[in-house]
Amino acid sequence: MKQSLFSVIRLFLTGLILLMVFSHGDADGGAYKIPEPNSNNGQKWRIGYMEGGPYENYQSVFRAFIDQLMENGWIKESALPVPSNPAETRTLWEWLASGSRSAYLEFPADAFWSGNWNQKRREENASRAIKRFNKKGDIDLMLAFGTWAGLDLANNDHKTATMLFSTSNPVRAGIVKNEKDTGYDHFHVRIDSDRYKRQIRLFHNIIGFEKLGIAYQNTPDGRTYAALDDVRDVARELDFEVVECFYPRQPANSLKEKQTVLECHRKLAPRIDAFYLTEQTGVNLHNLRDLLVPFFKYQIPTFAQRRTYEVKRGVLMSLAQIDFKRRAGFHAQIFSRILNGEKPRNLPLFFEDTQEIAINLETARIIEIDLPLELMAGAKEIYDHIEE
Repeated sequence: MKQSLFSVIRLFLTGLILLMVFSHGDADGGAYKIPEPNSNNGQKWRIGYMEGGPYENYQSVFRAFIDQLMENGWIKESALPVPSNPAETRTLWEWLASGSRSAYLEFPADAFWSGNWNQKRREENASRAIKRFNKKGDIDLMLAFGTWAGLDLANNDHKTATMLFSTSNPVRAGIVKNEKDTGYDHFHVRIDSDRYKRQIRLFHNIIGFEKLGIAYQNTPDGRTYAALDDVRDVARELDFEVVECFYPRQPANSLKEKQTVLECHRKLAPRIDAFYLTEQTGVNLHNLRDLLVPFFKYQIPTFAQRRTYEVKRGVLMSLAQIDFKRRAGFHAQIFSRILNGEKPRNLPLFFEDTQEIAINLETARIIEIDLPLELMAGAKEIYDHIEE
């Protein structure tokens, strides 16, 4: 798809105004002082961890959070290990359990639960963890990552303090009551419910598409991860068509799942003039280039919902790399306040990520779209080639 320089500049300037309007997040992560580390009546606080399965974003957020705990004095400063798998967090947990030093925190080796994206294992983990909370009572604070873990721990089956990280939309996923109240005294989650709407508005104002393609797994989790309701809401607001392709539940990261995603992309590419690449286990670093081929063929601009590593690998644009340190600072403040006696439900929920553009110039050349100098000058991250 080709755009005139004039129309793209006009659309970009409109998008820039929107970007300024929607980038008014809590820049300092909360207008309150971080409490000093303290012990649990002379004992160490015991921390647990739960996730639905390995995922790149979990590792990045968890790593930044550990760094922030070091900076705040909860853990002694030390070099963290670098997992060979960019998605798994067990390596970090094992280091916390056996290699970290802290006068305040303990990370039991057996308090790590990962469902490995298997429904049966997920159910077993939730049952065992909650039974441990209620019978043994030896976990003081749970770190939960992702929608599965959030759904499994946001309930009245236990009272163990829980912080939920890295979930797409906890309200629409049914994890919490609303944007101002989690509904459970022991439960906290960061909320930024409009972030995907901001992405779609920005993409539309830069490209000016009339038909936006989206592919997703047709399950409650899949529709939530894809922010499908948000996409449809913005489509009604801005009067464009959403062209959808969905597929039934497949084993996570399986060859079948990857093939069905590719089939959706091939079906969509001739019928759309822009594509929104959403969060799903069938999209990863190893198959992303193949998944983009249909859009290169039909010269379709693409926008990545998740992170800029997808822009490095050939997606046209996204928001720039999440400022994990800034986000971790918010989480560490919540962590400190909980361990200093505050109720998780009473703590601030809203925290907005920064909004800056990342673009790939080689992709722009492949799909023959003119990118104005204003866009490149304002972009935080620019990649002049597609990484293999």
